[in-house]
Amino acid sequence: MQILLQVSRAIDATNTFVGRMVYWLVLVTVLISAGNAVIRYGLNMSSNAWLEVQWYLFSAIFLLCAGYTLLNNEHIRIDIVNSHLPKRTRDWIDICGHVFFLLPLCAVMLIEGWPYFWLALKSGEMSGNAGGLIRWPVKGLIVLGFVLLLLQGLSELIKRIAILRGLIPDPHAAKSGPH
Repeated sequence: MQILLQVSRAIDATNTFVGRMVYWLVLVTVLISAGNAVIRYGLNMSSNAWLEVQWYLFSAIFLLCAGYTLLNNEHIRIDIVNSHLPKRTRDWIDICGHVFFLLPLCAVMLIEGWPYFWLALKSGEMSGNAGGLIRWPVKGLIVLGFVLLLLQGLSELIKRIAILRGLIPDPHAAKSGPH
Protein backbone atom coordinates (compact mmCIF):
# COMPACT_ATOMS: atom_id res chain seq x y z
CA MET A 1 0.00 0.00 0.00
CA GLN A 2 2.96 2.33 0.61
CA ILE A 3 3.91 2.18 -3.07
CA LEU A 4 0.34 3.08 -4.05
CA LEU A 5 0.43 6.01 -1.63
CA GLN A 6 3.67 7.19 -3.26
CA VAL A 7 1.96 6.97 -6.66
CA SER A 8 -0.98 8.91 -5.19
CA ARG A 9 1.35 11.64 -3.91
CA ALA A 10 2.98 11.90 -7.36
CA ILE A 11 -0.42 12.22 -9.02
CA ASP A 12 -1.47 14.84 -6.46
CA ALA A 13 1.75 16.79 -7.09
CA THR A 14 1.18 16.65 -10.86
CA ASN A 15 -2.41 17.90 -10.62
CA THR A 16 -1.36 20.58 -8.11
CA PHE A 17 1.32 21.82 -10.51
CA VAL A 18 -1.05 21.78 -13.50
CA GLY A 19 -3.85 23.44 -11.52
CA ARG A 20 -1.63 26.24 -10.27
CA MET A 21 -0.19 26.87 -13.73
CA VAL A 22 -3.63 26.91 -15.33
CA TYR A 23 -4.76 29.54 -12.79
CA TRP A 24 -2.80 32.00 -14.89
CA LEU A 25 -4.89 31.18 -17.94
CA VAL A 26 -7.84 32.82 -16.19
CA LEU A 27 -5.98 36.14 -16.25
CA VAL A 28 -4.89 35.62 -19.86
CA THR A 29 -8.49 34.78 -20.84
CA VAL A 30 -9.85 37.89 -19.12
CA LEU A 31 -7.24 40.12 -20.77
CA ILE A 32 -7.89 38.66 -24.22
CA SER A 33 -11.64 38.91 -23.73
CA ALA A 34 -11.44 42.52 -22.55
CA GLY A 35 -9.05 43.48 -25.35
CA ASN A 36 -11.24 41.78 -27.92
CA ALA A 37 -14.33 43.60 -26.62
CA VAL A 38 -12.56 46.98 -26.67
CA ILE A 39 -11.35 46.42 -30.23
CA ARG A 40 -14.71 45.10 -31.39
CA TYR A 41 -16.83 47.89 -29.91
CA GLY A 42 -14.26 50.69 -29.92
CA LEU A 43 -12.78 50.18 -33.37
CA ASN A 44 -15.61 48.18 -34.95
CA MET A 45 -13.20 45.33 -35.79
CA SER A 46 -13.42 41.67 -34.93
CA SER A 47 -11.40 38.50 -35.28
CA ASN A 48 -12.73 34.96 -35.14
CA ALA A 49 -9.28 33.78 -34.11
CA TRP A 50 -9.39 35.88 -30.92
CA LEU A 51 -12.89 34.64 -30.14
CA GLU A 52 -11.73 31.05 -30.60
CA VAL A 53 -8.64 31.65 -28.45
CA GLN A 54 -11.01 32.63 -25.64
CA TRP A 55 -12.94 29.39 -26.19
CA TYR A 56 -9.73 27.34 -26.21
CA LEU A 57 -8.48 28.96 -23.01
CA PHE A 58 -11.81 28.43 -21.24
CA SER A 59 -11.70 24.79 -22.33
CA ALA A 60 -8.14 24.47 -21.03
CA ILE A 61 -9.11 25.95 -17.66
CA PHE A 62 -12.14 23.71 -17.27
CA LEU A 63 -10.58 20.48 -18.51
CA LEU A 64 -7.09 20.77 -17.04
CA CYS A 65 -8.34 21.83 -13.60
CA ALA A 66 -10.88 19.02 -13.18
CA GLY A 67 -8.31 16.77 -11.50
CA TYR A 68 -7.10 19.65 -9.32
CA THR A 69 -10.68 20.35 -8.28
CA LEU A 70 -11.17 16.70 -7.31
CA LEU A 71 -7.87 16.73 -5.41
CA ASN A 72 -9.07 19.69 -3.35
CA ASN A 73 -12.50 18.15 -2.76
CA GLU A 74 -14.16 21.13 -4.44
CA HIS A 75 -16.19 19.16 -6.96
CA ILE A 76 -19.97 19.19 -6.93
CA ARG A 77 -21.66 16.76 -4.62
CA ILE A 78 -24.95 16.62 -2.76
CA ASP A 79 -23.69 18.02 0.54
CA ILE A 80 -27.18 18.25 2.02
CA VAL A 81 -27.31 14.45 2.13
CA ASN A 82 -23.60 13.70 2.36
CA SER A 83 -22.85 15.96 5.34
CA HIS A 84 -25.35 14.10 7.54
CA LEU A 85 -23.80 10.69 6.98
CA PRO A 86 -21.11 9.11 9.14
CA LYS A 87 -17.53 9.62 7.92
CA ARG A 88 -17.02 5.95 7.11
CA THR A 89 -20.20 5.92 4.99
CA ARG A 90 -19.02 9.02 3.10
CA ASP A 91 -15.71 7.30 2.40
CA TRP A 92 -17.51 4.24 1.02
CA ILE A 93 -19.73 6.48 -1.11
CA ASP A 94 -16.60 8.12 -2.52
CA ILE A 95 -15.03 4.74 -3.27
CA CYS A 96 -18.17 3.47 -5.00
CA GLY A 97 -18.58 6.74 -6.88
CA HIS A 98 -15.02 6.58 -8.14
CA VAL A 99 -15.12 2.89 -9.08
CA PHE A 100 -18.57 2.81 -10.68
CA PHE A 101 -18.94 6.32 -12.11
CA LEU A 102 -15.85 8.54 -12.29
CA LEU A 103 -13.26 6.05 -13.52
CA PRO A 104 -15.56 4.41 -16.12
CA LEU A 105 -16.61 7.86 -17.39
CA CYS A 106 -12.97 8.88 -17.76
CA ALA A 107 -12.19 5.61 -19.55
CA VAL A 108 -15.08 6.11 -22.00
CA MET A 109 -14.07 9.72 -22.63
CA LEU A 110 -10.50 8.63 -23.36
CA ILE A 111 -11.56 5.75 -25.61
CA GLU A 112 -13.92 8.03 -27.54
CA GLY A 113 -11.81 11.19 -27.28
CA TRP A 114 -8.52 9.84 -28.60
CA PRO A 115 -9.78 9.06 -32.14
CA TYR A 116 -11.61 12.43 -32.15
CA PHE A 117 -8.32 14.18 -31.37
CA TRP A 118 -6.20 11.96 -33.63
CA LEU A 119 -8.41 12.47 -36.67
CA ALA A 120 -8.35 16.25 -36.16
CA LEU A 121 -4.55 16.16 -35.86
CA LYS A 122 -4.04 13.96 -38.93
CA SER A 123 -6.45 15.92 -41.09
CA GLY A 124 -5.30 19.35 -39.92
CA GLU A 125 -8.93 20.16 -39.07
CA MET A 126 -9.62 23.88 -39.07
CA SER A 127 -12.43 25.93 -37.67
CA GLY A 128 -15.29 26.52 -40.07
CA ASN A 129 -15.15 30.24 -39.23
CA ALA A 130 -13.19 32.62 -41.43
CA GLY A 131 -9.83 33.26 -39.79
CA GLY A 132 -10.48 30.48 -37.28
CA LEU A 133 -7.89 28.29 -35.63
CA ILE A 134 -6.79 24.70 -35.98
CA ARG A 135 -8.95 22.36 -33.91
CA TRP A 136 -6.64 19.55 -32.80
CA PRO A 137 -5.15 21.44 -29.80
CA VAL A 138 -8.53 21.92 -28.16
CA LYS A 139 -9.51 18.34 -28.92
CA GLY A 140 -6.22 17.27 -27.36
CA LEU A 141 -7.24 19.17 -24.22
CA ILE A 142 -10.19 16.81 -23.88
CA VAL A 143 -7.85 13.83 -23.81
CA LEU A 144 -5.33 15.47 -21.49
CA GLY A 145 -8.04 16.73 -19.14
CA PHE A 146 -9.59 13.30 -18.78
CA VAL A 147 -6.15 11.68 -18.29
CA LEU A 148 -5.52 14.07 -15.40
CA LEU A 149 -9.01 13.45 -13.98
CA LEU A 150 -8.62 9.67 -14.31
CA LEU A 151 -5.27 9.78 -12.54
CA GLN A 152 -6.69 11.95 -9.77
CA GLY A 153 -9.64 9.59 -9.43
CA LEU A 154 -7.18 6.73 -8.93
CA SER A 155 -5.26 8.80 -6.39
CA GLU A 156 -8.44 9.60 -4.46
CA LEU A 157 -9.42 5.93 -4.52
CA ILE A 158 -6.03 4.94 -3.10
CA LYS A 159 -6.33 7.59 -0.38
CA ARG A 160 -9.90 6.59 0.57
CA ILE A 161 -8.87 2.95 0.96
CA ALA A 162 -5.83 3.99 3.03
CA ILE A 163 -8.04 6.21 5.20
CA LEU A 164 -10.50 3.38 5.79
CA ARG A 165 -7.60 1.09 6.73
CA GLY A 166 -6.30 3.72 9.16
CA LEU A 167 -3.03 4.18 7.27
CA ILE A 168 -3.32 7.93 6.65
CA PRO A 169 -5.40 10.77 8.08
CA ASP A 170 -8.14 12.23 5.90
CA PRO A 171 -6.71 15.35 4.21
CA HIS A 172 -10.24 16.76 3.94
CA ALA A 173 -11.40 15.92 7.48
CA ALA A 174 -11.77 19.58 8.46
CA LYS A 175 -13.97 20.25 5.40
CA SER A 176 -16.09 17.12 5.65
CA GLY A 177 -17.98 17.88 8.85
CA PRO A 178 -18.07 16.59 12.42
CA HIS A 179 -19.55 13.10 11.87
